[in-house]
Amino acid sequence: MSGDDSADHCDTQSGDNEYVDTLATADRATRVELGINLLACIEDEELSLSAAVDRIETVTTDPSLTREILDTAVMRDVIDRTDGQLQVKHGTAIRFDKQVIKRDGEYECRRCGSDLSTGHFLQLPAGELGPFGPSCVRIVLGLESWIFAGTIIKSRNKLIE
Repeated sequence: MSGDDSADHCDTQSGDNEYVDTLATADRATRVELGINLLACIEDEELSLSAAVDRIETVTTDPSLTREILDTAVMRDVIDRTDGQLQVKHGTAIRFDKQVIKRDGEYECRRCGSDLSTGHFLQLPAGELGPFGPSCVRIVLGLESWIFAGTIIKSRNKLIE
């Protein structure tokens, strides 16, 4: 992880519907709020610290900012941290029909880096986060199984064996 968030950028869409990456110009406080909003809407009731960091890295790759997001989320009673595990305490589920917006264009997934012709953008109280591919948006929200270090960890709050 690099401490320089200048690398946190996405391709832009040209034309009348031009996409502007709000994270590229977001200040530290906005990034903290986006990170907390993201943690609050994760469907998993419990997740590992590494899984939480994987999701926070869609907001920032700066380790000190990641730590600030986690600490602030604990102080605001959004999450509880115990022995490398996080419990989401006060979450608000994302409604795909209203809070995940799809846009056609040329994008790069904020989570995995894949090229996209359709970006999925999360509408959070602190701002918009994306673009994500269809699988990555579900993974970030804890709605789909995901692979971390070669192991499938969870799917819909159930451990996969």
